[in-house]
Parts: sequence; structure tokens; C-alpha cells
Amino acid sequence: MVKNAEYLIYINGKFYPKSEAKISVYDHGLLYGDGVYEAIRAYKGVVFKLKEHIDRLFESAKSIKLDIGLSKKEMEEIVIETLRKNDSKDAYIRIIVTRGVGPMGVDPRNCKKPTIIVIAEPREPIFKKEGIEAMVSSIRRTPIWALDPRIKSLNYLNNVLAKIEALSYGVEEAIMPNEHGYVAEASTENIFIVKNNKIITPPVNAGILKGITRDTVIDIAKELGYEVVERNITVHELFNADEVFVTGTAAEIVPIIKINGRIIGNGSPGPVTRKIMEKYREVCIDPKYGTPIYG
Repeated sequence: MVKNAEYLIYINGKFYPKSEAKISVYDHGLLYGDGVYEAIRAYKGVVFKLKEHIDRLFESAKSIKLDIGLSKKEMEEIVIETLRKNDSKDAYIRIIVTRGVGPMGVDPRNCKKPTIIVIAEPREPIFKKEGIEAMVSSIRRTPIWALDPRIKSLNYLNNVLAKIEALSYGVEEAIMPNEHGYVAEASTENIFIVKNNKIITPPVNAGILKGITRDTVIDIAKELGYEVVERNITVHELFNADEVFVTGTAAEIVPIIKINGRIIGNGSPGPVTRKIMEKYREVCIDPKYGTPIYG
């Protein structure tokens, strides 16, 4: 782990100290949010579900007709090399692929090659409390017919506005409905409720990201013997759930204990959530679910 030196950032085939890592102001990722990204974590020398994250990155790129210019294997090797350069066994990894540098104007033909950035540095889970408060946002999730949320694009303004609203009301997270008023997801996490020992989560066609942590939690829940149902969730069901939790790479698994002033369950993380959190901590460090950094 880097201690007395700056973390090194990969940009287009070279490594730069953090303070010197720069891209052009004419990069279309900056000018228009034209690009895609992935967020990944490494735990105890294992990059958790690296292949699945790379697969999703390439799917996002294909959807916006962005040629990354590398194979999946080459991208995996860049991630591993970045971690090794920084002597990192536990890290938060961000891969960013933009359309690249070009003159102003949204025409993608103006960009000759993509910009590829890989960052790997320590990052604690974004919520430090055992349970957080949330609100149902007035900001609706971008409709699937406008921009499929399964594309992890660089344009996150929809989510940022929801987060701003939550913070302005003094709570940590926003829960965003979709255009039909059903619960979609939080600002940067997927959402689950527990009712009568059954786990329920919105389906992918409700306008949500198909989260890799989400999919892992579904597998864990089934392994633990819980019934998991993917269906639409109303705000009424959210308020009256026995337990609510959110999942994501940056957040990991976080219980929500109050929504719009309504206490969820008994106001503390519930037993189902706790069991899933415990099992998740085991899974994310298991080499069979990831790619070793060394060896």
C-alpha cells in the first residue's frame, strides 16, 4: 500500500502520480458525459468479480457504440497492473472510458480514440453508520426508454439531484421512484425489502442498474434459504417493510432504518439483513469469486 508517495493513475497506457493525472478539457467525457465506467473493489488481494465488472463495462460501451479498443483480457490486466503499481490489496477501483478528445460538438466521429483511465486507491464504504435514514425522492429515475439504466454512463446528474435533495432534508440517501411511481433504486445503490421473511427487489425492467452486488446478494439470500422475488415495489410497501437495505460496490450492504420519518421494523438492522451482510463479507474475500492480484 502506498504510504509516502502518491497513488499512480493509469491513463492511456501510462501511469501518472495522482497530482499529475490529467485529461484534456476537450475530452467528450467532460464536455458531454459521453462515456462509461465501472466501480470495483479488491479485498485482501482478490478483485471481487472482476470479470463480471469488465463484461458489464463492455456491454455499456457497446450500447453507446463506443469502441474501447482493448480486449476484455487486456482491460483486466490493466486493472491488475494498476493495483500492483500501487501495492494495493484492498482498494476501490474506478475504470473510466470516454469517447475521447475531439472538437466541440456531440458528433462521436470527431473523437479518434477513447480515453481510458483506471484509479485504484483505498476507500471506506460510503456510509459509516450501521443503519441510515433515507427519503423517497421527488426526482424520478431516468426512464428505461430514454436511457437504459443498465448502461453505467458518465452522466449521473439524475442521481446527483436526488442525492442533493436527500442531503437538503438531512438524511443520507434518496430512494428514487421510476416513471410509474414504483420504487426503482437509491442514488447509487439497488434496494431490497424484507417482508414476512421474504426478500423482494425491483426487477431490471423497472429501470434499475443490474447491480453486481445486487446479483451477489440474491445468490446469497437463496443459498441461505430465503425466497427472493423480483417484482415492482410500491412506496406503501417500502414504508411497511420489516427490513430495508441497499447494495452497491461503494456502499456494500447498508440497512435503512428510517424512511420519510417512518421507522422501518424496530429501527435497527434486521436479522435477515445481518445474515446477508455476514455472508457477503465471507464471499467478497473468497478467491473463487474474484481474480487474485498476485499469483
